[in-house]
Amino acid sequence: MNEKFTFSLGNIEEIIASFFLIITTALVILNIIMRYFLNSGIIWSEEVATGCFVWSVFIGGIAAFKHRGHVGVDILVKLLPPTARWGVNLLMDIILVLLNSYMAYLAMTYVMITHTKMTPVLGVSSAYISAVVPISFAMMTFYALRFVWQDLAMKKEVKA
Repeated sequence: MNEKFTFSLGNIEEIIASFFLIITTALVILNIIMRYFLNSGIIWSEEVATGCFVWSVFIGGIAAFKHRGHVGVDILVKLLPPTARWGVNLLMDIILVLLNSYMAYLAMTYVMITHTKMTPVLGVSSAYISAVVPISFAMMTFYALRFVWQDLAMKKEVKA
């Protein structure tokens, strides 16, 4: 990923994940300073920092997925001839569409079941935190569909 970082909608996931990570870091540092110097912390900071961290992780996961940045073992696939390699990549991308869409469905079901559960300190619905899970898997499904489309478009270029 040696792409130059620019602020655009093309990297909105990175921007959102960075935003939540900055809030998490700022709240933790502020709470440490408050406890060290004033002997009292911000009561709600841990809950908000945890929620922001969850959002940064899942949105960051979308960004990594979008750039195919997740760890994979492809040593055997690289040994295959180009046509077989293309077929394996297409199959993996189709499996990713199915897995991510199923995970989005399960996560949405979870959010709908637990939306009445309130957070302990702020007393807001836990859905505000857990909503990022179905959002992230839905976005990864979208990118996996894009990968399948790209694989199919590359079929013409693959020579045996």
